[in-house]
Amino acid sequence: MSAYKPPLEGRDPKAYTLLDFNERTIDVAEHIKAALKALVDSGRLQMYPSYGDITSRIAAYSGVDEDQVMITNGSDHGIDLIIRSAAQAGDEIIIPGPTFAMYSQCARIENLVMIEPRYTREGGYPVAEVIAAVSGKTRVIVISNPNNPCGTLVAPADILRIARAAPAAAILVDECYFEYSKTTVADCIADYPNLVITRTFSKTWGLPSIRLGYILSAADNILALLNVRGPYDINQFAVAAVTAALEKPELSLSYVDEVMTVSKPMLEAFLVARGVDFWPSAANYLWIFPARPEQVDKALVASRILVRPKVDADGRPGLRITLGTRAQTERLIAVLASVL
Repeated sequence: MSAYKPPLEGRDPKAYTLLDFNERTIDVAEHIKAALKALVDSGRLQMYPSYGDITSRIAAYSGVDEDQVMITNGSDHGIDLIIRSAAQAGDEIIIPGPTFAMYSQCARIENLVMIEPRYTREGGYPVAEVIAAVSGKTRVIVISNPNNPCGTLVAPADILRIARAAPAAAILVDECYFEYSKTTVADCIADYPNLVITRTFSKTWGLPSIRLGYILSAADNILALLNVRGPYDINQFAVAAVTAALEKPELSLSYVDEVMTVSKPMLEAFLVARGVDFWPSAANYLWIFPARPEQVDKALVASRILVRPKVDADGRPGLRITLGTRAQTERLIAVLASVL
């Protein structure tokens, strides 16, 4: 196997508008920066991290009990822990694609048998195919909700249907973009003990560089996963920043409203008017398929805008474009209009 190497080189936020990694496209709130600076000046950097009440704060934000939460070093860490804990070499994992590369990366590390039904633009997540693929060896089923790169949303009723069909498997529901989709099965974890949800403070909150994610699941699952996670896997900067963010969530979440109610409809309307194909999305990005994607990408780079080239399951090249502020979207559309 090969390492997962995202194309990170040359991404300078002062030189480019970064619409390529589904990140928050503006800076974090000032009070979060202040919390990080206060930690630097606190005289505690030489000490091991202590997590205080961060788990209870996240539980309150998520509407679950504290014993149903475990913090992780980003959601990638949570995905890895769940797959490692639920399966061993030779077991089966169902990963509908195309999707986030970390799922298959973790499955390969554990030498799992991967079953990969396909998303379609019209049908979305292949619920019936996933259920049909469940066998006595199925140990993990991945539901990226909404999915990256296509933004497809899976209805909670369909997730629960899959959970009932595979009671011996961990149903890994990746809610990385929860704040954008506002769709969750967190309210079902007490009734469905095989549901295991991953979330992150990377995307909406603008904190991917300090790495803090979390898992929501039944209390017994959390106890089991704590046996696998290291005692110091999460750094103190992450805890300080997220504590501050959760004290004033409206300062971070107001950005979500602008992205989803202003920028997204604006770009969608432009694409429809120009006859450009794109996948319906419930997240802060659109996967578009213009006639000459390479030329479009070059024009955007020349205009100091970075997007992410992504090929679909049939080999058709497209561009995944992160949605930002109104001003960023207007500038994006101006460049697209000139090249299309």
